[in-house]
Amino acid sequence: MNKRVHVYYSGSVQGVGFRFTTERVASKLGLKGWVRNIEDGRVELVCEGEESAVDALLAKISEVFAGYIREASVERSDPGGEFEDFEVRS
Repeated sequence: MNKRVHVYYSGSVQGVGFRFTTERVASKLGLKGWVRNIEDGRVELVCEGEESAVDALLAKISEVFAGYIREASVERSDPGGEFEDFEVRS
């Protein structure tokens, strides 16, 4: 079953390779969507794909960036199907 997540990560999440690590892992898992830095210091992630792959991405992010993430606000929904791949946005 496909799922979509929209996540805001706060903490020391910019300038630590967060976006490019997320892109690499998401692409390997076959997920589609994007990740970007926000001016307020948070990172925003929107991705969709197989629910198990989405969960694997979130778990990997939590594992790799455990010392940097203070909070993650996660919203789950049905996929929109508008993405062709996974990208880093500016």
